[in-house]
Amino acid sequence: MRILNDPVALGMQIEQAGSHPDVVLEATCGWYWAVDMLQVAGAEVHLVHPLGVKGFGYRRVKSDVRDAVDLAELLRMGRLPKSWIAPKEVRELRDLVRYRATLVALRSGLKAQVHAVLAKQAVTAKPRPASVRPPVSPANSESDVCAATRRWGGCPRTV
Repeated sequence: MRILNDPVALGMQIEQAGSHPDVVLEATCGWYWAVDMLQVAGAEVHLVHPLGVKGFGYRRVKSDVRDAVDLAELLRMGRLPKSWIAPKEVRELRDLVRYRATLVALRSGLKAQVHAVLAKQAVTAKPRPASVRPPVSPANSESDVCAATRRWGGCPRTV
């Protein structure tokens, strides 16, 4: 059965399904809220690993109805390629760690771009050891990059 990707529509379908229905859900983007809602509603949620059903895409006839029938059959036989449903607190911490890693990678890329721009102008700055770097405060928040590039007038007073 096709259900809109909407909490209200999902809630209405679960109410019609009776008490403790088995629900198979593929672990794709945005599954967190659906699993949380289904579990609160009393459903037995089976989260399917996407790679475990990758073969569905190679069929000659591909449709959501056919996928649903195949998932129901795998559930009946006890052969669903399940994914672990981490508790909500664990998922939130994982999301924070992933987001931090994304920001760190972005910061590293931006630093590399700044170094490339400076290198084109023959400006090099020796990195100071972490033990020698002053703490960042409003009084000394001016970046070393701007101090180095001001020699050739290429950086505004603040970055």
